[in-house]
Amino acid sequence: MPAPTTEILAELDRLLEPARFSDYCANGLQVPGPATVSTIATGVSAQAELFDLAAGEDADLLLVHHGLFWDSPGVRTIDPTLKRRLKTLFDADIALAAYHLPLDAHPEHGNNALIARALDATELEPFALHKGQPIGFVATLPDDGVTAAELVARIHAITSREPLIYDAGPERIRRLGIVSGGGADYLPDAHAASADAFLTGEIPERTMGQARELGIHVIAAGHYATETFGVRSLGDHLAERFDLKHVFLDVPNPV
Repeated sequence: MPAPTTEILAELDRLLEPARFSDYCANGLQVPGPATVSTIATGVSAQAELFDLAAGEDADLLLVHHGLFWDSPGVRTIDPTLKRRLKTLFDADIALAAYHLPLDAHPEHGNNALIARALDATELEPFALHKGQPIGFVATLPDDGVTAAELVARIHAITSREPLIYDAGPERIRRLGIVSGGGADYLPDAHAASADAFLTGEIPERTMGQARELGIHVIAAGHYATETFGVRSLGDHLAERFDLKHVFLDVPNPV
């Protein structure tokens, strides 16, 4: 039976607490749609290809990590790209909701916590403050830790992507700092938290020198690949909570 869209959004706000975060984007409902939802689609980034896939699934609500609206209090113009995207949503009557940092930070459904658990972490410590709120975790790996090669193999297995590694840390990795996506600027925070290695999505050129100078391994496993975990988990949660259909829509990105 369809669930009211307002109840689903209320559950997302209750779970993720977006008001706690000073984010780069608008969290929550970005484009209105139908009053009730039978099918939820999830994906990483709001774009035309994802919207077309959602329309093909007859989705009523599309939940993404990267929404349409960034770094601005409001849209001042609609260019042809945004017009195309919005037209697809309007024509298919699909609501769009986005959750960025709140989904990175969540201890159960967040990208970073889910990556840590997929790597069999035994403890999670919040770190990587963004304007006062932690968005990442330092994960303690089981037993006596793992070698860099072993950790890279595990990350490859859970992301289906060959990571880039700067092998600059100790022989065994016991503490791993994790900030998915574009979290490279938190490398010094990982070092300060006594992490032996730091996992993120994508890194700038300067990171190699930083890793060598700090004596810490850096692993870049892909911005997209490290941020499929959260929306998929959130979609599963909503499907179970409201007895709805959930489909994750994969639009792979090599970055």
